[in-house]
Amino acid sequence: MVDATRAAQRPRSMFEKIWTRHVIAEREGGESLIYIDRNFVHEGPFYAFDGLRLENRKVHRPLKQFAIADHYAPTKHREAGVVAIQDPDIRRMIEQLEQNARDFGVPLIGMTDARQGIMHVVAAELALVQPGMITTAADSHTTSIGAFGALAFGVGASEIKHILATQSLWFRKPKTMRVTVEGSLPRGVAAKDVILAVVGKVGLSGGTGHVIEYAGPAIGAMTMDERMTICNMSIEMGARAGMVSPDETTFAYLKGRQYAPPAEYWERALAFWRGLPTEPGAHFDQEISLDTSRIEPMVTWGNLPEHALPISARVPHPDEAASEKQRGHYERALAYMQLEPGMRLTDVAVDRVFIGSCTNARFEDLAAAAEILKGRHAVVPAMVSPGSTDVKRRAEAAGLDRIFKEAGFEWRDSACSMCVGSNGDFALPGERCASTSPRNYENRQGRGVRTHLMSPAMAAAAAVTGRLTDVRNLG
Repeated sequence: MVDATRAAQRPRSMFEKIWTRHVIAEREGGESLIYIDRNFVHEGPFYAFDGLRLENRKVHRPLKQFAIADHYAPTKHREAGVVAIQDPDIRRMIEQLEQNARDFGVPLIGMTDARQGIMHVVAAELALVQPGMITTAADSHTTSIGAFGALAFGVGASEIKHILATQSLWFRKPKTMRVTVEGSLPRGVAAKDVILAVVGKVGLSGGTGHVIEYAGPAIGAMTMDERMTICNMSIEMGARAGMVSPDETTFAYLKGRQYAPPAEYWERALAFWRGLPTEPGAHFDQEISLDTSRIEPMVTWGNLPEHALPISARVPHPDEAASEKQRGHYERALAYMQLEPGMRLTDVAVDRVFIGSCTNARFEDLAAAAEILKGRHAVVPAMVSPGSTDVKRRAEAAGLDRIFKEAGFEWRDSACSMCVGSNGDFALPGERCASTSPRNYENRQGRGVRTHLMSPAMAAAAAVTGRLTDVRNLG
């Protein structure tokens, strides 16, 4: 009894509070059965539904699921509907999602729905994610919505099936890491630069097995759009999830949205949410800190997100690697990216620019890029795919679409688009692409395509100069 009392009095992290509330049962081997508050599916894990059919099962709590068309949704000619999709494989994936939603009574946000968009953008816009929840989806970047003080993570198709059938999941309790970001963002530095700096410091596997909480003055000063960018790339360090403690910025964002608590329950929700933040003295398995005054606009030079450097840097030499394993990564990256050690990053020419993805296609991202593009013109092919239909509407109401079009960008509809290319949006073979997406793996944006990750403003700067460019030099 004494030990239980001491445990109850011990300062707790936000993760610990959320985890404890959701544990249903525990079993040998360290796994816990946890309750899932909300689950999202896109076109990919159709075989989870197939498995339910084979076992004659129903979805246990259909209204706790949402089916959203995003990975295969085309970004052009959407007005004609699904039947007009030219690629039969892509059309079948969209139709299959719609059929599964109908068959199992799952709410659907289809390709032509006014709320359509990338899952992790839509979940926030509709307040489908709220502080204290555990949310899952068949996509590793579900961690984006951990920005709302939720535990949000991606799962595989077999796990999706288990969640659909039981609204629960066997899951091993992760370790915890806190990343404290001190100071305020310097001129020209965006949230994407901060998270690229974190990934570069922690490394490809430095967060493996951990849930990361982002804290500190710089995080507290960020908007929800910026916090989602930060949490989005937690997975690129091997982490299971990223989180930010909810605060007044969180509450103001959620209030009045479609699935937010209604007025009669709002104060009750606030009382619960305000008890979630990490308490002073709470234990974390790892602690890391960054000073924003040392962060510059960032770009990746290689084919891993950890290959991130300030734009003022040079391409590294394999001899600079910290280990033999890293040396091998450097050598492979240099060969694939066709770069020479020692060359200035600002001397790297690009062939194409993509602004979009769940990392950087929210309204503030598009506004930041448009600010750089005013009065300028892209010298390479460039496109924008807003993060949701609502983001697109808002951007058009603000005149951002005109700025992009006048600068020579294609203005498209919302989908995952060229981030992963499931819908057919690819760069041409061998091209070098400046991209706002979260990953720069080999062939991800097309066969032989060499991807450099950066912020929306930096991508806009690359579009108008034709090379990796320090956005601070464009005013």
